Amino acid sequence: MMEASADHAVCARGPMHTDDARRGWETGKVRLVSLDFDRHFENCLRWINDPDVTHWLIVGDYPPISRLAEKDWFESASKDRDRDVLFAIETLDGVHIGNTGVHAVNHVHRNAMTGSMIGEKSYWGQGYGKAAAIARSLYCYKVMNLERLFSSALEGNVRSFRMLTGVGYTECGRMPKRFFKRGRYWDEILLCQERDAFLDRFGDHPFPS
Repeated sequence: MMEASADHAVCARGPMHTDDARRGWETGKVRLVSLDFDRHFENCLRWINDPDVTHWLIVGDYPPISRLAEKDWFESASKDRDRDVLFAIETLDGVHIGNTGVHAVNHVHRNAMTGSMIGEKSYWGQGYGKAAAIARSLYCYKVMNLERLFSSALEGNVRSFRMLTGVGYTECGRMPKRFFKRGRYWDEILLCQERDAFLDRFGDHPFPS
């Protein structure tokens, strides 16, 4: 899944507040919790059909995502828990602001692909995507015992690339003209994060133990 400044994380008329937000995997300013249909579905459907949110995603523009299609994705995405681990991103006071995931998990090679999206636009540019990426990597290394994470970003997605490199991903390749998006072809920038290098920088962040 491609990271987006705004990783298909795919109607509420505003962010979801919960008085009984479950304790999840917290670090910094976010909490990662399991996707829940009642709590998160309507926001996901709204975000994946918002052209601003999907500007740098490879999904969401075509075809438009119907309620039924999103419901099918939502229900199937949580079944293969061995290869795909999905989280809702919530603030510490229980506001659902986005989604993040660990995909194509390979327990032999101990690697996976990562992606995320901050769908609630009022939370853009405030460090929530970076906080979620740190929490996700801590979970991958300290809970899943992975060794290496991969991600990608479209060449024009400066905010996503800056966020990824800011949490220890480094560019490791480029696929030219990989995706057609809004009138032109874009290169896909491939990035890699190494366990030891990440934990040297971020291993002391507060995290459940």
